[in-house]
Amino acid sequence: MPSQVLYSADLTAGSLKLRESRVIADLLLAQTSEEQFREAIVRKNVLQCRTQATAIRLARLIKGRLEGFDSGLWLMVRDGEKLLATQALLAAAVKQSALLRDFMDLVLRDEYRLLHTHLAPGIWPSFLEGCMARDPVVGTWSDSTRRRLRSTVFQVLAQAGFLGDTSKRELQNVTILPELATYLTNRHDQKLLCCLQLP
Repeated sequence: MPSQVLYSADLTAGSLKLRESRVIADLLLAQTSEEQFREAIVRKNVLQCRTQATAIRLARLIKGRLEGFDSGLWLMVRDGEKLLATQALLAAAVKQSALLRDFMDLVLRDEYRLLHTHLAPGIWPSFLEGCMARDPVVGTWSDSTRRRLRSTVFQVLAQAGFLGDTSKRELQNVTILPELATYLTNRHDQKLLCCLQLP
């Protein structure tokens, strides 16, 4: 029996993308049809991408993240202050990406617990080795894919406030806002909330 694939490299399509996600959330809240959605993305270029291919890829990524939730989270993304909208997008990205979820839950949590102040340079390749043991598909990823994934994961963490920046990789404490915590609790998404609450 083939092993179950846990990890995907789809995360390379984009980090949290707050501005674009607000646009997609608005389309979801308006209950646009598939045809109307495609018209907005391709013909109207509401995401302001340079090419149609980029617009389609980015829209697919963001829509896939947001569709894991309902209008409660979409409203946080569309109308919330920057911090709330960003944390809501982090929750959506973590729920969609097992790679991001495991990095936060298995690696970042330990870094905080051990009172480390920075992420060590070798932490990403070490994490991927562990991922490979859980899912052999990771071993088929090219070096460039691995680098792009590291870049995207660190960008996500920096945008959410866990890292001071992507170069120094200084760890910072983040408090999940009550609005998001209550929303996830009411949805019985405690595992996801726990993953976000570091340390």
